[in-house]
Amino acid sequence: MATKKTLWRTLAATAAVLLATTLAACSGTSVSGDTITAGKLTIGTGNPAYEPWVVGDDPASGKGFEAAVAYAVAEKLGFKNEDVVWVRTTFDEAIAPGSKNFDFNLQQYSITDERKANVDFSSAYYETAQVVVTVAGSPAASATSIAELQGYLIGAATGTTSFDAIGNVIKPTQAAQAFNSNDDVKAALTNGQVDAIVLDLPTALYASCCELDGGKIVGQLPTAAKGDQFGLVLDKGSKLTAAVTKAVDDLRADGTLAKLEEKWLTADAGVPVLK
Repeated sequence: MATKKTLWRTLAATAAVLLATTLAACSGTSVSGDTITAGKLTIGTGNPAYEPWVVGDDPASGKGFEAAVAYAVAEKLGFKNEDVVWVRTTFDEAIAPGSKNFDFNLQQYSITDERKANVDFSSAYYETAQVVVTVAGSPAASATSIAELQGYLIGAATGTTSFDAIGNVIKPTQAAQAFNSNDDVKAALTNGQVDAIVLDLPTALYASCCELDGGKIVGQLPTAAKGDQFGLVLDKGSKLTAAVTKAVDDLRADGTLAKLEEKWLTADAGVPVLK
């Protein structure tokens, strides 16, 4: 018959094994085997990637809100900075059906039911609003309401929530003008092809102060509830979705996301809400 001492040793050994198994399941080691390259975490972003989301189009620097969020998520998953590999994709191809060349991708993807049909999303790492931007000398520069904007030609990047907001919220008398990227949108405004454009709030603040000559924010578009929620995009049915979502949730709970937002994204700054 086993002695009490032997029994306690057996129980202690069993507990140690269970603890080790639990820790391994919660660490990056178990997640690493589910990434597209074992031991590496491959993260996708835009080509180019814009400020203030990525500074200097260099996500590996960790500078800019999304670059910093990506490395924070990687750390929660158990990956060191040197184990992160960056790849570039267009906005549309990352959310199209089919296998991906990344473990997750972030370039301001609003979480929508339509997109969920093709890809998985993490929980939201950022929530924003849509903003109307113009330049001095544009007829839209004097607008103070949605009604006053309705007669103007307004543009945004195709396939974005900003583009949808033109038709759904502003409802202009002329069809919304679609462009391939935010760079094309800003160029169209500068060249007078459109009277105003719609961007997400942080991009609008940066563009109006630092990229557009005579840039001016007209105001925020109202929303029925909260603003757009940005999530990390993963392959449909990815084994990483639950772990990545937990990482984002933990970063929100411990205050990391709020600190990164404060560091890299300009606050509301009193931008008026258009009515």
